[in-house]
Amino acid sequence: MAETSHKQPAEAWITGIGLATSLAEGPDAHWDALNQRRVNVDTTSFAPYIVHPLAPLSFDKQIPKKGDQRQMEAWQRIGTYAAGLALDSAGIKGNTEILSRTDMIVAAGGGERDLSVDSAVLNSDAQGETPGVLNERLMNDLRPTLFLAQLSNLLAGNIAIVHGVTGSSRTFMGEEESGVDAARIALARIAAGQSDIALIGAAQNGERKDLLMLYEFGDFNLKDAYAPVFARGPKGGFALGSGSAFLVIESKAHAEARGAKPYARLTNVVADMSRRRNAGDVTASMQQLWGQLGTIHDDAAIITGATGANAVTDEEVAFLRAQSGHPVRATGTAFGHVMEAQFPLGIALAALSLSRGGLFAANDPSGLEIETTKAPDQIVVVGAGHWRGEGMALVEAIR
Repeated sequence: MAETSHKQPAEAWITGIGLATSLAEGPDAHWDALNQRRVNVDTTSFAPYIVHPLAPLSFDKQIPKKGDQRQMEAWQRIGTYAAGLALDSAGIKGNTEILSRTDMIVAAGGGERDLSVDSAVLNSDAQGETPGVLNERLMNDLRPTLFLAQLSNLLAGNIAIVHGVTGSSRTFMGEEESGVDAARIALARIAAGQSDIALIGAAQNGERKDLLMLYEFGDFNLKDAYAPVFARGPKGGFALGSGSAFLVIESKAHAEARGAKPYARLTNVVADMSRRRNAGDVTASMQQLWGQLGTIHDDAAIITGATGANAVTDEEVAFLRAQSGHPVRATGTAFGHVMEAQFPLGIALAALSLSRGGLFAANDPSGLEIETTKAPDQIVVVGAGHWRGEGMALVEAIR
């Protein structure tokens, strides 16, 4: 008979944070921007739609080869850049021995489309050109590695090429929930001793006409005027944001062996997918997840990736009001909605806040966000997808 293992799960530390968003790049600049209540929003370039454009970046700093940059579209450059920042933050950038066994889990969308090629193909069809002309366009206008949209796993591939992260590689798809699962699977593997160190994260280029068109079909986009995420009313929506969040997560033993200083501990990640057939399904799902996280202290804080899209945001607000003793911060107000990256962004900001000994400033007039002088030792990251899936993570301070 096989023996049953009673080995304690390994503790997982967050040792690297890579952020490149509409506000800034890097943890320090983000902390300053959040406490200054800065919001970078564009109401004119894609009017009537609202977007949060990427802050200026010098991609050469993390992607030194111009050839590498040229063969990436914007979402890949943003993600590869932020991944490099996370590796720098963890102190493993360029360490081939560690990077060769660093696992990578990327949450990705469907990739960017080439609008000029799309338009040419549609025009050819509308003008009645022969199939031979269409095939010629597909052969000559597309890059050899692409079809009409980029492959979702190209972000992970470019991170491996540029930064040398060559452990196992996984790419998850599924909008917000893919970001939840990236964190959940990384934590499970580290806790089980199947992995010592992992790089996880996601990226989005929100400044895309095709993406805005896609979400307009579902009436999800915020239009006409910007408002904080909890002040958008019944005709609200999400404002797409450009940005990326990557994290280095590793076992406590591995981090201590190399002398790494942690930001925080990732204790638990849980996920659900309510059927959303009846009012209150999302609220009930989130309440159930809250109970699965473990012991939540009275002074714990909450960072939510609430999208602003109704009716799911109303249900998430109902859940948050039920936890009225816990101060709340919403990432959607300052960053917009970065879809797959929304949950990793929340974890990154939770770890950053715990390492700084307090929450960043409230930035919402609805009354749901309140200032607090308490220094929480726990932060719960919550998020409900704009049309499916819910997730939570418990991030704790390391004293």
